[in-house]
Amino acid sequence: MAPKAILSFFFLYLLVSFSAQAQEEFSEPPARKLATVPLRTLSGGVVLLKATVNNYPDSLNFILDTGSGGISLDSTTCIELNIPLASSDKTIRGIGGIRNVKFLYNAKLHLPGLTVDSLNFHVNDYEILTSVYGIKIDGIIGYNFLSRYIVKLNYDTMLMEIFTPGELKYPRGGHLLKPLLTSIPILTLNFKEKEKYQNRFYFDTGAGLSFLLSEDYIRDSGLLKNKKKPPLLTQAEGLGGKMTMRLTTTNEVKLGPYKFKNVPTFLFDDEFNVTSYPFLGGLIGNDLLRRFNVILNYKKREIHIIPNKAFKEPFDYAYTGLGVYYVDGKVVVEDVVKGSPGEEGGFLPGDVILGIDNNYSNNIQVYKSMMQNLGNKMKFVILRNGSPEVLYLKAKSIL
Repeated sequence: MAPKAILSFFFLYLLVSFSAQAQEEFSEPPARKLATVPLRTLSGGVVLLKATVNNYPDSLNFILDTGSGGISLDSTTCIELNIPLASSDKTIRGIGGIRNVKFLYNAKLHLPGLTVDSLNFHVNDYEILTSVYGIKIDGIIGYNFLSRYIVKLNYDTMLMEIFTPGELKYPRGGHLLKPLLTSIPILTLNFKEKEKYQNRFYFDTGAGLSFLLSEDYIRDSGLLKNKKKPPLLTQAEGLGGKMTMRLTTTNEVKLGPYKFKNVPTFLFDDEFNVTSYPFLGGLIGNDLLRRFNVILNYKKREIHIIPNKAFKEPFDYAYTGLGVYYVDGKVVVEDVVKGSPGEEGGFLPGDVILGIDNNYSNNIQVYKSMMQNLGNKMKFVILRNGSPEVLYLKAKSIL
């Protein structure tokens, strides 16, 4: 055989050998759809779904939260359903504090078309979340559930699809993120103020905000030292209760190839180091993440995102300085920030909001949405000391 023919035969052999090996390479079975679950979103983009626990018939409201390292139940819900709990020496840490928790061990979660067993629910007090959203929050679904499946979140159809782990073809036109993952996904983000910055952030669907930075990171990086407009004081909520934060905007936040301009940003004095500074700079929340349909594939440490119909929706730049909560069936002003539009409008803690601009629905979600309206002076009918009064408020822009 001529040398050239021998060489060609050799390359042909390598090609056939490589193809045979490639064809014999092990691959997982295809992911199989198990269930489809209806979703709804609350203010800030937080995702809510319904499920039941064990044999208790009551349908419960759960927040779907990638920022939770476990799965949990509300303490009041446990009392109402008479759920027996076991004591533990374990603690959980949130942006408002650290708490010792009890557990419901080896429990089952029943979703439409799917039962998830062998779950250990820790128990926490979610009264503050119930008052923020005006809906009873019975628990939070996090890593203990998400780590078992491939989960698709479609905000266009408001459906969650649950698949077995396995081979799954991601949709065309999106982007594949490769987070660090222990129990909470961590992404490296690029963002810009006067200069470009890069740091790691929690991917947190349970946070009803767009972007949060720790004050420690702000001080060490000098991120806002040249900001012309100073941040505004505002009220925020978390595990342990309410707290004061500062509110500003970040010039640009980049998630994969997708850029967002003038992103509302909370600045958080992280006393309990929830953001694990200096390893992390803060978190990215669901008021930004809801602008993508998302596939969570924890087994492969992959998150696929693709822009949805909310991608170009404007952010909430309205600032009132009012802390409004749903308490005992009433929408109540509990906090008024000094020097804010709320104080200038004459609001006081304890005022009950009866209506805004002729809307008397008593729906805190609707009222909060109306309070995001910039440019127009809003008419409030309130109840103060048993007597109705009319107040006017014009929200201020944080831009």
